[in-house]
Amino acid sequence: MLQMSKYYEAEFKKKIVRLHLEEGQSLKSLAAEYNVSKASISNWVKQFREECQKNEEAKADYDFMKENLKLKKQLAELQKENDFLKKAAAFFAKEID
Repeated sequence: MLQMSKYYEAEFKKKIVRLHLEEGQSLKSLAAEYNVSKASISNWVKQFREECQKNEEAKADYDFMKENLKLKKQLAELQKENDFLKKAAAFFAKEID
């Protein structure tokens, strides 16, 4: 069955790429949520990375997205550690009483 290519606005593509690169969402989850093929999203990410090689503004956006994702992962890890330490402190406080 022959399917017609679907046209997506540049802003929509940028949003999907940003969700993948900055938020860390998987291609599979984005494809399911936005009803877009994984191949299309993969192509958009590839095109964005290629654009970053030529365009300083796009490179700055890409660097920002990577740094933001890194910091979000670091924050999540630190929050887990903090929660664990709070539980441990509560446990040991009960033991002392």
